[in-house]
Amino acid sequence: MPASISRLRRWFAVGAIAVSLAVAAMYFYARHRVQNALTQVPAKIGLDIEQTSEGFTVSKSDQGRTLFKVQARKAVQLKQGGRAELHDVTITLYGRDSSRFDQIYGKIFDYDPTSGDVVGKGEVEMDLQSNPAGSVNPDQTPPEDLRNPLHIETSDLGFNQKTGDAHSNARVDFRVPQATGSAVGATYIASTNVLTMQSQVHVLLTGRTAATITAASAVIAKNPHWVVLEKAHLSIKDGTQWADADEATLFLRSDNSLDHVLAVGNVHLGSEGAQQVRAQSDQMNLIMTAKGGAVQTATLTGNVQMSLAGPQPMQANSGIAVLTFSGQNVLNKVHTEQNVKLVQDQRSSGNPASPNAQQVELTAPVVDFFVAQGRRLDHAETDGPPQIVIKAVPPNTSGQQTVITAAKFESRFDDLGQISKVHGAPNARIVTSTPGQPTRVSTSDTVDAAFQPGSGIETIVQQGNVAYLDEERKAWADHARYTPADQMLVLTGSPRVIDGGTTTTAHTMRLNRATSDAFAEGDVRSTYNDLQSQPNGALLASSSPIHVTSRNMTAHGSSSVAIYTGNARLWQDDNLVAAPSIQFDRDRRFVVAQGSSRQRVSTVLVQTDEQGRVTPINVTSNRLTYADGERKAHFDGDASAQGGDMTITAKEMDAFFQPRQQTSSAQSASRRISSKESVAGSAQLDHIVASHEVLITQPDRRGTGDNLLYTAADDSFVLTGGPPSIFDAEHGKITGVSLTFYKRDDRVLVEGNNLSPTVTHTRVAR
Repeated sequence: MPASISRLRRWFAVGAIAVSLAVAAMYFYARHRVQNALTQVPAKIGLDIEQTSEGFTVSKSDQGRTLFKVQARKAVQLKQGGRAELHDVTITLYGRDSSRFDQIYGKIFDYDPTSGDVVGKGEVEMDLQSNPAGSVNPDQTPPEDLRNPLHIETSDLGFNQKTGDAHSNARVDFRVPQATGSAVGATYIASTNVLTMQSQVHVLLTGRTAATITAASAVIAKNPHWVVLEKAHLSIKDGTQWADADEATLFLRSDNSLDHVLAVGNVHLGSEGAQQVRAQSDQMNLIMTAKGGAVQTATLTGNVQMSLAGPQPMQANSGIAVLTFSGQNVLNKVHTEQNVKLVQDQRSSGNPASPNAQQVELTAPVVDFFVAQGRRLDHAETDGPPQIVIKAVPPNTSGQQTVITAAKFESRFDDLGQISKVHGAPNARIVTSTPGQPTRVSTSDTVDAAFQPGSGIETIVQQGNVAYLDEERKAWADHARYTPADQMLVLTGSPRVIDGGTTTTAHTMRLNRATSDAFAEGDVRSTYNDLQSQPNGALLASSSPIHVTSRNMTAHGSSSVAIYTGNARLWQDDNLVAAPSIQFDRDRRFVVAQGSSRQRVSTVLVQTDEQGRVTPINVTSNRLTYADGERKAHFDGDASAQGGDMTITAKEMDAFFQPRQQTSSAQSASRRISSKESVAGSAQLDHIVASHEVLITQPDRRGTGDNLLYTAADDSFVLTGGPPSIFDAEHGKITGVSLTFYKRDDRVLVEGNNLSPTVTHTRVAR
């Protein structure tokens, strides 16, 4: 039977109500299931979930302490899998010892209670803050001071409420009080409190000196608070200063300010500018100041190498180098130790091929370098036994090497960073060696070396107990000054030089180390020792020392030949030569004395007669030449010989002497000579030959002629040429071709020639 219209209407109404009830039932059932997911499931995994009017809270505790807490203003339950969408979320991590108060917050998070994952949608921020007093305060108590947290911004952050771990593959931005930075990808592990920035790390330091740090990755730990950078690069002042390392660890203080940096593996430092500075080591420890974020010290350890580029490049090696800074990262000191070695080329920037080019090498256990105004080396000091080695470098082919040592060195640097001065004390020692030449050694209390840019050492000054050794030549003085340009060593302060058995003193001594020339000035005194007796010699044949004094002395090449000038005097035993200039050859015992317009050559010859009486003969002339091997003294230029009551003058005069051996034997046989009388220094005159304007004067007579032969054996005088003549005050003048007279008995022998063969003997009565 067909249904009526009214009945259909009632069925539709009932159906609508039934459908509504079914829908409502399904809704409440779904809501019940979601609530179970938000309450019962977390409880099964040790979480406390509380739905309040203020919002949504999830926390996890262990032994009465909350490990972390998730709070949201509201939660929107989703149908799929019982998940919820959390709004205005704050995640607080306390750590197992309540020493942290780290917060993660964002607008929207997706929460999966089954897995415990909380995933942020869009921008998420994190504040990492230590809480040292958390363990002694009630649970979940915020730190009293929330300043200077490590702030991180990223997106799509994932947080697992079971583990407390967080991660993001997106860009991460972070900041601390003195730095800001970014990276791509980050992971936070709650159990270790470690934040890892996975790639493209970029940090900008915002302290007193702007700097940029880049790294392949970074790891940030909370307790202790540090940051590890892999393949780190630091750039300061627009790239003019930089540093690289395989790994750099930044240690942060409790307020997240930078405390120090530890870099390991291929550490490189550099500075650009007027001088390029490079440094490298196995490890570096950078200490920051407590306030201001400036560098306080930088310690390089392990195979430390430093270099300074420029006109005079320099390299330094050590085991440890400590760089000390002041103010705004201003370097003022570099302390190096463990086999310190500094090498610098000394050559002209305008002429790199300078023939005076040298390499200076300083080694010491410890060296402190002091920097002026943070820009250039000012001076350096050593500790422990140091050494300076100065080597000739191409094009200088001499091969010379000088080694300077002392207990301590202090070095000064010029504006180019080149060594300009070195002071060493005490126990200074200089050793110079040249291939094919004897080694030269000098010692003193102190040594000061001055360097000329591009020319190496300019001067070396030694003071106090100076001692110098050059093969057979030895020298002592209070002060010594050496100039490599002319290789001249100047000794002052009571200098004394011993060379080949000759000792010389003066006010100033100059020794040429290249030519072995020697020069003495002021109160020169030379003593020739270690002489061997010369049996066939005469005036200088004794083994007694030969002495020479003068104002100046010059010895060229060999010490055996010396020229004495300025009131020079030479003597051995009783024989003496005085002249403005005397040249003496030690080996030949050869003397050349030269007079002047103001002073003539004076020679004192000591004779001993048969009765043992010592009779000096004083000979003056313009020039004297004496060869001891020939036993001949040649007097040139108005020679005058005066002895006893007789004087002989002539333009030239030659005095011949008996061999010393013969003289000594004759004197020893004479009974008239007392044993106390010394005759060793007497040289017996054999004969004299005079020529040109000869004049002989005695108290009662006067003889002239062109030539004279005087024989000492019989005291005879033979005058020839002129013609010769003798004037006797009592008997008048006597002439002849040859006149012979005798000093002892006043006899005169007159001889004529073929035209006048008369011989007259005349005895003059007195």
